[in-house]
Amino acid sequence: MGYKPKAPPIMAEPNVIPMADIMLVLLIIFMVVTPMLQHGFTVDMAKVENPEEMQAADRDDAILIAVTRDGRYFLGTTQVSLDDITGKVKDLLSNRLDKTVFVKSDARAKYGTVVKAVDEVRSAGVDNLGLLTEKLETTRKAPPPPTGQ
Repeated sequence: MGYKPKAPPIMAEPNVIPMADIMLVLLIIFMVVTPMLQHGFTVDMAKVENPEEMQAADRDDAILIAVTRDGRYFLGTTQVSLDDITGKVKDLLSNRLDKTVFVKSDARAKYGTVVKAVDEVRSAGVDNLGLLTEKLETTRKAPPPPTGQ
């Protein structure tokens, strides 16, 4: 009789190390992607010289209305019609103490479209309305040195 190799004994418990590696990779992917999903619809906001800081707009529970260049309205990430804005904002504000709504519009959106959105938000009983803008990045040249004459 020749030598017959023996198989190692069967392990009773599963090997969870590869599963833990996969879970960590998935966790990192979700941690990176989630903040990108929370800020609703992206528009190229108007740029101004002296914007006012509005940290409350970055909170997760902030109410954001976005007006796109082609005149569509978004409440957070969902598209809404102009007539639905008042009712939906009222529902969102019903159990809040801070009745602030932020409106961000594309710089190339029609003025009348943005005014209609602001009117609908105002009629929902909003205390404060914030219009979101971006800081205008200007490259100012230093004034020329005075000439000694």
